[in-house]
Amino acid sequence: MAHAKNHDYHILPPSLWPLLSAVGAFVMLFGAAIWMKGMTPWLFAGGAVLVAYTMFGWWSDMVAEGNEGEHTPVVRIGLRYGMILFIISEVMFFSAWFWSFFKHAMYPMGPQSPAVDGVWPPAGIVPFDPWHLPLMNTLILLLSGVTLTWAHHTLVHGGPRREVMQGLLLTVLLGLSFTGLQAYEYSHAAFGLSGNIYGAVFYMATGFHGAHVIIGTIFLFICLLRVRAGDFTAEAHVGLEAAAWYWHFVDVVWLFLFASIYIWGR
Repeated sequence: MAHAKNHDYHILPPSLWPLLSAVGAFVMLFGAAIWMKGMTPWLFAGGAVLVAYTMFGWWSDMVAEGNEGEHTPVVRIGLRYGMILFIISEVMFFSAWFWSFFKHAMYPMGPQSPAVDGVWPPAGIVPFDPWHLPLMNTLILLLSGVTLTWAHHTLVHGGPRREVMQGLLLTVLLGLSFTGLQAYEYSHAAFGLSGNIYGAVFYMATGFHGAHVIIGTIFLFICLLRVRAGDFTAEAHVGLEAAAWYWHFVDVVWLFLFASIYIWGR
């Protein structure tokens, strides 16, 4: 009885996952830096594989802990706080790209002088028409938010799991559609990443958002598999809730991108 658990917290056993994730992130970043200098990309690839392996193993352990009842209401509150802090950090990340875009749009620099005598978009840049593929992708993301909310609402209110799975499947398909249309848009762009500040900021902002859509799609697909396996309940579904928060954040960021870069910035 001396070692019996008499609290609601989850005391984690010793784990190598934090160390492996730190090593993998460092190797991946260092490898990316030397790859950009024209050296081998294999160091970056090795770091990326280690990061992916760590993510899979660590999150698999968390799923197992939740299924074993370790995620008490107190623990779930902590997990929610962690997800909120992560999303706040993502807001700061995208704020940097918006800051850069608005700064250069409102105070464009000339090609030969630091004086504010340039034009925006820079000469020779043909921006995308926002009312074609960008508008279609906007509608796709907005619809995906509706289908995800339907799935989440059904689970919370004890609805049939079949409807939860249908909502998640539709959201995943819409996410894949967004990624496909964005790839098609990039393939028909009249400007590149290098050579001008417009292309650099455009591809960094929309490209990182596209990466977040891919990550969110994988996140939701894992939730779909977990619903099929019977993991989530109306009371305990932090994984699905975190995925929903993340996806809605991605939706909101795209609305700002569409309004500022595609419409205002052209």
